[in-house]
Amino acid sequence: MFRPCIDLHDGRVKQIVGGSIDDSQPDSLRTNFVSEKPPAWFAELYRRDNLRGGHVIKLGQGNDDAAREALAAWPSGLQVGGGITADNAAEWISAGASHVIVTSWLFRDGQLDEERLQQLGQAVGQAQLVIDLSCRKRGDEYFVVTDRWQTFTDLRVNAEALGRLAGHCDEFLIHGVDVEGLGQGIDETLVELLAAHSPIPATYAGGARSMDDLRRVTALGQGRVHLTIGSALDLFGGDGVRYKEAVAFNRGLN
Repeated sequence: MFRPCIDLHDGRVKQIVGGSIDDSQPDSLRTNFVSEKPPAWFAELYRRDNLRGGHVIKLGQGNDDAAREALAAWPSGLQVGGGITADNAAEWISAGASHVIVTSWLFRDGQLDEERLQQLGQAVGQAQLVIDLSCRKRGDEYFVVTDRWQTFTDLRVNAEALGRLAGHCDEFLIHGVDVEGLGQGIDETLVELLAAHSPIPATYAGGARSMDDLRRVTALGQGRVHLTIGSALDLFGGDGVRYKEAVAFNRGLN
């Protein structure tokens, strides 16, 4: 199933190549698309087409107002991530998010912080929490990366981790960072891993370039792994996937 997105950078809707955001090297940023339309325009479109479960991601500072604008346009229809902690998670739910998405704050010194995981559960509850396990490959294994995908943690994305963390959240969001934003195809190995070992729904993002990728993820994922399409989508300046076709695909599954 197709899941939409609203990626925010400097308060605007953009599509950025995964892993290129580095505050220490501003010139490394690779941007595929910058929209002239406000975040609410996209949220209202997704609301019209009943595309629930899309994620609003704040890529760095200066995006809070833009995120609130999107959430207000479709209360309880979109998830939000970027800078979420136990201290502000409930605030974002109150702002209209159906779920909060958390990655980097869950880790300290490269390790999952179990205490912080418990704090998040107390702040918003399992039913409104999405754990972001966006990852990069090192050798033959996938490791979660944090701090805008620049820092490797010691958490492997495998059957043990997926099974354990599924008891703390409602869904997983997992970007295949090595292929994110490149439009050169999905990471099928990662999709197959999620399908085989995730006890709860997961949304995969990274590399989607055509409707064939959407069909492939749906088949490999056995209906439990959803796909986000970014730079290839015509909404974001791409020519690989027409938004209307992705919406029609979802309707055909329902």
